[in-house]
Amino acid sequence: MTRLTRAEMRGRAQTVLGLLDPAELGPTLMHEHLLWDIRTPGMRADPDQGPEISLCNCFAINYGRRKAYGNYRLSDEACATEELRLMAAAGGRTVVELSSGGLDPRPHGLVALARDAGVQVVMGCGHYVHEYQPAANHERGVDSFAGEMIDQIQVGAWNTDVRAGIIGEIGCQTPWTDLEKRVMAGAVLAMAETGAALNVHPGRHPDQPQEVATFVRALGADPSRVIISHIDRTIFDEERLLRLADAGVVIEFDLFGIEQSYYALADIDLPNDAVRLKMIRQLIARGHLERILISHDICYRTRLTRFGGHGYAHIFSNVIPLMASRGFSAAEIDAILVGNPRRLLTFV
Repeated sequence: MTRLTRAEMRGRAQTVLGLLDPAELGPTLMHEHLLWDIRTPGMRADPDQGPEISLCNCFAINYGRRKAYGNYRLSDEACATEELRLMAAAGGRTVVELSSGGLDPRPHGLVALARDAGVQVVMGCGHYVHEYQPAANHERGVDSFAGEMIDQIQVGAWNTDVRAGIIGEIGCQTPWTDLEKRVMAGAVLAMAETGAALNVHPGRHPDQPQEVATFVRALGADPSRVIISHIDRTIFDEERLLRLADAGVVIEFDLFGIEQSYYALADIDLPNDAVRLKMIRQLIARGHLERILISHDICYRTRLTRFGGHGYAHIFSNVIPLMASRGFSAAEIDAILVGNPRRLLTFV
């Protein structure tokens, strides 16, 4: 397979269909999953995967009170295509798909989705959190992980010729494991070699995003090219939020559409969309408009319209009008959904 050179990539963005002018990206969701399997190894081995999703049980499943491991997996390309068409009809143009190693990445499936739905799909690369990584990874060093991610961007990912356009989501947790740190260090080397941006899945402790920011900066990463995901399930106070943004990283609120406060994975109260926008306003007031991204991080079937959820169109259909009614200017909305993604998806 042919290896792209740094010169060929510089100033371009890369979708699963190839390199393109970043101006073609348009309104972009920076953290989604289109074809995924986020079941843990233990969940996958369980013979009881729970009930099929219906209108009668979707609320209980969403609330975390009903076991339904099938909710954590989507391999239906026809379903994903229709969901993407709804997004495109609402004004969305590009989706960044971050099902990294351990989450069942399917490059050829993403190619089919991009072609059939008529949207741009940017694929991530690298590895998710410790629990999802294969046993062989435990023996690998930083350079090995870096070389793998460089190849995934310049040659092809997951034994295909489909190339990634961003690094991530790279998983870490609290406490952060040595394996996860080696993968992250490899990702920083891959950033330097390819000019790609990095998306990080942080642990759930409110200080862990800052720890990641300090770690990657110490390794020489440009913090303005490092995206810290899931801030809206991790940081809830203004002081930590502003301190993280002041460190120079990009702040991603990617649980838009989740309106319930109950969160089964941690003892926290999730914000709703209105509170997310208040947090974003705090960042803008501090001068950090260029460090803000929004998305849905859809990785449960119950969040798709087919199964009673809001779908990938939610931000374009509902959140943008809410932003306008809450005093966000057209220029601010454009920066968050077009300008910031375009800059981060352009190889430097």
